[in-house]
Amino acid sequence: MPKIAQAPLGMSAESTHRWTENYRLTTQDSGRLFLMAGDQKVEHLNDDFIGGRVATDDADPEHLFRIASEAPVGCFATQMGLIARYGMDYSDTPYLPKLNSKTHLIPTAQRDPVSLQWQSMTQIRDFVRHSGLKVIGVGYTIYPGSEFEPTMLSEAARLIRDAPAMGLLAVIWAYPRGQAVGTREQDAHLIAGAAGLAACLGADFVKINPPLNTAGAMDGTLLGEAVAAAGRTQVICAGGSETGAPEFLQRLHEQIHVGGTQGCATGRNVHQRNQPDAIRFCKAIHAIVVHNQSVDEALKLLSPNT
Repeated sequence: MPKIAQAPLGMSAESTHRWTENYRLTTQDSGRLFLMAGDQKVEHLNDDFIGGRVATDDADPEHLFRIASEAPVGCFATQMGLIARYGMDYSDTPYLPKLNSKTHLIPTAQRDPVSLQWQSMTQIRDFVRHSGLKVIGVGYTIYPGSEFEPTMLSEAARLIRDAPAMGLLAVIWAYPRGQAVGTREQDAHLIAGAAGLAACLGADFVKINPPLNTAGAMDGTLLGEAVAAAGRTQVICAGGSETGAPEFLQRLHEQIHVGGTQGCATGRNVHQRNQPDAIRFCKAIHAIVVHNQSVDEALKLLSPNT
């Protein structure tokens, strides 16, 4: 059964109430999170939005907001600049501002990754107060193993301490990366360490890349170590590059029911589809994550006639 989180200690009664309401809203009272990730316009520049496999509507940033507004996602994570420019037209969507981002132009072989905070929590507080939008939390990426790890961990720790005082959830993207990590980025033991690190920071959710077995395939049984290491921090898996719906949904079901994860964070697999297909795909994901349905039941939702 999904585990239902409790608000962290040290907050006022008002902040605890607001945090609980945001947790219930974004997990839809299921204890699981379906996060729609839309931070790739920075992370991957335009690589994910143009190309033969990508729907032509994806060239427009508003495509992300159209999907998030009509699909049953728990929250839409993207940069503050986009939320401030498009949020007024999509005010019913729950948002999670991604507070740090970097491009992929500088390879790890050239320099270890570093991604620093763009907005302060004071700016977030003012945006929540004046925008009228449903901001349910904040997100931040850490790269354990980078030589710049101490700076990112320090920023993440302060952010995670400030967020619940404002009634906001804290979601950490945790990706072991850097020359000290080398080719072990999806090693199960190392990923479990990153999940445990997010727990020590106090994150509500940690987003990880699913570990791979020796054959280079996702294996749900390998997620158990990360879920155990994270403890009360709930583990969600990144969706990765665009793949076929049946394969994706089978993998998601295995991550949850074999690996013990608490949801997913899916970006390219959603927004690279045209709007009607993306919305149907989100409904299928939602069926597995929130309604605990089978893969066969979820696949039925992909039909335009359903």
